[in-house]
Amino acid sequence: MSGRCLTITLTLVLIAFFAGEVETAGPLPGGPTNDGIHMILPEGEANRYWPRWRGPSGQGLVGDGGYPDSWSATSNVLWQVEVPGRGNSSPIVWGDRIFLTTARDGGKRPSVLCYRRSDGKLLWESTLPEGEPGRVYWKNSHASGTPATDGERVYAPFGSQGLAAVDFQGKVVWRHSLGPIQNYHGPAGSPVLYKDKIFLYEDQRHGAFVAAFDKRTGQTLWNTEREASVGWGTPIVIRAGDRDELIVSSQAQVTAYDPASGAALWHCGGNLAEVIPTPVVGHGLVFCVSGRAGPTLAIRPGGSGDVTGTHLAWKQSKGASFVPSPLLYGDLLYQVNDMVSVATCYEATTGKVLWQGRLGEPKSEGFSASPVGVDGKVFFTNDAGETFVLKAGKKFELLRVNRLEAPVLASPALVDGRWYFRTDKHLLAIGN
Repeated sequence: MSGRCLTITLTLVLIAFFAGEVETAGPLPGGPTNDGIHMILPEGEANRYWPRWRGPSGQGLVGDGGYPDSWSATSNVLWQVEVPGRGNSSPIVWGDRIFLTTARDGGKRPSVLCYRRSDGKLLWESTLPEGEPGRVYWKNSHASGTPATDGERVYAPFGSQGLAAVDFQGKVVWRHSLGPIQNYHGPAGSPVLYKDKIFLYEDQRHGAFVAAFDKRTGQTLWNTEREASVGWGTPIVIRAGDRDELIVSSQAQVTAYDPASGAALWHCGGNLAEVIPTPVVGHGLVFCVSGRAGPTLAIRPGGSGDVTGTHLAWKQSKGASFVPSPLLYGDLLYQVNDMVSVATCYEATTGKVLWQGRLGEPKSEGFSASPVGVDGKVFFTNDAGETFVLKAGKKFELLRVNRLEAPVLASPALVDGRWYFRTDKHLLAIGN
């Protein structure tokens, strides 16, 4: 959730923002559908809920379902409850349960919170033993990684205080130490579930790794060393033809690993030094974003070794985000440049910029939450709790601005026609 200290000038940001032009690398193979390349979704009942970062799709997409597109701090709010401690993690949902992570006492006491979805009642708090949390950036927290659940346990990341599994009654089943995390603004990435494994990566000055853990025991199944010294992203797992790939978008490059062994499959250069956004997948491409104003990379997966010269379909330096992840909604890719508060819409297959539009007052690092696509609309929420509702399409059309009158850094969860927002101090439900 964090970035470097604000030493970059607005002039440099504007130069990066307006100067970029699209770079292409030949025609794309196949069509936008049935190309054998897609995000691997959770199985069964998980697709009914919001079991992980950015929902069941991992991409901020929601099936149409009559979600309200208008609210305020008082209208369409079904319930609101206080959240103890401090954290930037997003809510996840399973059944009638909402799970959040938080940390008290300056991060020394991390915990998992469980709320009843129907009325917001706090059912339990599972607190891990006190530990040394390490240093975090002012905008980061000691509970920034969003947990994941398989309907039996909640898998929660706490950086230097480890990765923990908690059952639905609040009992800590296991806790795996990750050692001290020496990322200069603290950790913020989320874990990803895949079959019987949990994937997590931590880039840091010494001991960077991507690893797989047994979700039943917490035991390390494999651990692959990495050279990147900084990064705050979340990996994804995709199907690429006849194989699965674990993809990490981080410092300087994007790397794909074999989910079974951790062996590196391919890498593509082009990322900048700081990477936060989670990649999205579609149209035979993996879309990765880095830096304070780009670039965005569109990569064809399924390669081997260095694929920079062969599998980079297009590269676009204009309009990219620093903190929020991109949104691929149909044939269009949406982003917000959170350094100048400008949204950009691209043609996903080519990288062509279709439109750009201002979202509120220009502010450096003004957006942290990632966008959501639902009911033919795109929703961008800034740090002030303002949600900009845009009509999805090839023209910029701002429909309205909803204001919660509270800071919002976490991304929302959407289930059964309701929005669940975490503000700096509260969890609230929005519905008709």
